[in-house]
Amino acid sequence: MADPKGFLTTPRETACSRPVAERLKDWNEVYVPGSLLPIISKQAGRCMDCGIPFCHNGCPLGNLIPEWNDFAYREDWTAASERLHATNNFPEFTGRLCPAPCESACVLGINQPAVTIKNVEVSIIDKAWDNGDVTPQPPDRLSGKTVAVIGSGPAGLAAAQQLTRAGHTVAVFERADRIGGLLRYGIPEFKMEKVHINRRIEQMRAEGTKFRTGVEIGRDIPADGLRRRYDAVVIAAGATVSRDLPVPGRDLNGIHFAMEYLPLANKVQEGDFMTPPITAEGKHVVVIGGGDTGADCVGTAHRQGAASVTQLEIMPRPSEDRPAGQPWPTFPMLYKVTSAHEEGGERIYSVSTTHFEGDEDGNVQSLHLVEVAFEDGKLVQKEGTERVIPAQLVTLAMGFTGTDQANGLVEQFGLELDARGNVARDASYATNVDGVFVAGDAGRGQSLIVWAIAEGRSAARGVDRFLTGASTLPYPVKPTDRSLMV
Repeated sequence: MADPKGFLTTPRETACSRPVAERLKDWNEVYVPGSLLPIISKQAGRCMDCGIPFCHNGCPLGNLIPEWNDFAYREDWTAASERLHATNNFPEFTGRLCPAPCESACVLGINQPAVTIKNVEVSIIDKAWDNGDVTPQPPDRLSGKTVAVIGSGPAGLAAAQQLTRAGHTVAVFERADRIGGLLRYGIPEFKMEKVHINRRIEQMRAEGTKFRTGVEIGRDIPADGLRRRYDAVVIAAGATVSRDLPVPGRDLNGIHFAMEYLPLANKVQEGDFMTPPITAEGKHVVVIGGGDTGADCVGTAHRQGAASVTQLEIMPRPSEDRPAGQPWPTFPMLYKVTSAHEEGGERIYSVSTTHFEGDEDGNVQSLHLVEVAFEDGKLVQKEGTERVIPAQLVTLAMGFTGTDQANGLVEQFGLELDARGNVARDASYATNVDGVFVAGDAGRGQSLIVWAIAEGRSAARGVDRFLTGASTLPYPVKPTDRSLMV
């Protein structure tokens, strides 16, 4: 146990954010660089090293949280990094982007503020990079087997790294022009600077992983050609089909899916554009959808100089306290104020969009909404609550409905889908097609980054067993482990 009295004597402290007026002028991460290191040792010391660490169950990766908390408390950063990497390929990603279901399951959180597990995690990995503790780990010998990974998001990268380290020759195919999937183009720079992706890619290249960008399987390379060339295939293409809003006026100019809007802003940061083709500058912006993607649109619109930003959510405002129906150690749905919401804008709950109106040139100008409520389990509109708000740029951030089938990937492989439209798989992540596996959102549906990495690691073990008849790779989760799902 790190500090036997730490949870009694040390209050919870989290990372300091830069002032709003300062961070709105740039696209750097919102937190003050280095603000965690002076406090993180004592924060790690708040961990009680519980007899039954429920944080393990809260984390789909099964992170060894009490162990690396103890090392962080003792400032043994090398050992802490080793324990962190034992279960997580990319802790700098999860430490910045994961909603931390582990903290919701923290035993201390029953009656006190939980341990800042996420902050400790990101401090350990940042320190490891600074100290040179993160190095390539090439395999001792090659197996002679080849694997193609389709998609370079967190699931694809985790699967590729595990399989490369097992000695297989791995090539990652990405249809975009850069590696990273939604990490690259869906996550704004102010939430995670892309240097964190770039140096992991270099580590993986040094280990032997090959990367092929600008290649879409199903269009540029047919599925049968890929299967002939590789001994196994991992599909980690994500759930990239955005949920649409079929209301009158949807076809007006200025209404875009979030994943049409956000990547262009990131491409500016990559140097591809001076200004984005879709910009919020000087416009009244409406974001439809109250989740993390919606918050990313809010923060992006602020930095582009929007005249106003309004975020709409069809569900009621969540409680600020844990609801009775979501007891510890489950992951509760709570009212959350992200860094983007701290920067301004209005959030409106329990409303539904009825239609859009445009000008004579076909550009959206306003949005009509109505208040809604649940009655007998059904969502109904409240009479007399209709109103109009200005909207010159609308982003649809209402989630995703499944894997893209337009490119022919699903059809060409002959993949079976489950009842939710995801690629069906068994407990080893194998599809109905021999030698073809699926991991991450493509098989699970829209989910968390920590689940993507966990599934990528688990799918890699399934592939390794398929290729060699046995596997020593870790297997943190199975698709049927419902008790771990959030």
